[in-house]
Amino acid sequence: MGPPKPPATATKAGRTISQEAFDDLVKENIEDLEMDPTEALQDAIQTLTLQGVDLTGIVTCVPGEGGGVKANPVIQCLDRLKQLGSDLEDQIEQKDLDEMVELLDKLAEMCGVEGSGNAAIATKNGGVELVCSKIRSGWERVLASALKALASLLHGEEYVADLQSTEIFRTSGGPTTVVCILNDNCQNVDILNNGFSVVAAASTGNEVLKESFMELKIGELIMQILSDPSGQSKGSIQSLYDAIRILLTPDDNRVVASQVYGYARRFAKIGIARALVDSLHAGLSSPGLVSASIALKAIAKEFAAAKKKTRSGEEGIWQDVSIADWHSIGMLKDY
Repeated sequence: MGPPKPPATATKAGRTISQEAFDDLVKENIEDLEMDPTEALQDAIQTLTLQGVDLTGIVTCVPGEGGGVKANPVIQCLDRLKQLGSDLEDQIEQKDLDEMVELLDKLAEMCGVEGSGNAAIATKNGGVELVCSKIRSGWERVLASALKALASLLHGEEYVADLQSTEIFRTSGGPTTVVCILNDNCQNVDILNNGFSVVAAASTGNEVLKESFMELKIGELIMQILSDPSGQSKGSIQSLYDAIRILLTPDDNRVVASQVYGYARRFAKIGIARALVDSLHAGLSSPGLVSASIALKAIAKEFAAAKKKTRSGEEGIWQDVSIADWHSIGMLKDY
């Protein structure tokens, strides 16, 4: 006879289980059913899987063996990050800031390993909230690394959005925090690149977060960067173009009608479409040529969809980008 069902929580994605309940089940297999540790672990995994329990984010190891959960590199990284700066935040030493940067970079790397489950483990153990707190700390030294780690957490391991982590990001005030950081660091390429990576990751497949960023005037910020007269950074910020494309992609299957058409109109109205066209005029020498082309195509696609739906004159706001410009770069030939 198999072990009794452990306490689990029902969710839309399936039933979940806590790390403690999982560990207790493995211990029960060892102590009550006299299984060897490896067999006990495999039986617990198989039993829970057959019961429809989602083990995402669970550290599947034998409790106490080899250090157990605490020996997991992701857990160790999070535990150390919690310690750093937790007491005297205004008096943190440079060596601690250096260690924090190293840990955040390590966390980003681990969460980006496909198939490892590390991003889910970090999310289940408070990683999103923790990294957001480091971003809000105001330590400029750690901002770029913290944003990079946050983007990895939100993307998960296969460069797709993780709805659990993005919801935590939303409820933790993440959109406001990130947009404020971007506004305050418009000349820092590393912060901009990693910050817009967060915008892109959080907005993927999430209409609510798309709306949040639009309400925070992310479009105006993008336009400010694209129209920077120095032009020193915009070509290097590949994630900015990714953010434009994703904000204008109706990829949230939880909603009946996406708002991205309105966002595309707004982007065109404030001059983003024209700025993208201008960036392409630099030709093959432009470092952002491919990314800018893809972003521009996203706007063009929504423009074409709008023309099919209505002839009410709304497309007049697109006229600040001449049709000749669109055709000259071949963006509309398929639409």
